Amino acid sequence: MLFDFEITFSNGGDLRGRDFRLDIPGASIDEAALARHVIDDMRLLMVDTVWIDNIRIVEEAHKRVAPLAGAGA
Repeated sequence: MLFDFEITFSNGGDLRGRDFRLDIPGASIDEAALARHVIDDMRLLMVDTVWIDNIRIVEEAHKRVAPLAGAGA
């Protein structure tokens, strides 16, 4: 999935992404669930608002590398 987003934080500042790629579970997702997925995936705290626009579905293989067993433990 490709989309644009802007996130504002309750303690100030913002984070923006354009043509951001994110793997989602399933073939579609609503904006509220996508916003939650972005926040959780980036482990963001103190999020105030999330704006999402220009959502496009792109079918391609997953590119995130799985962590090695026992790494980071």
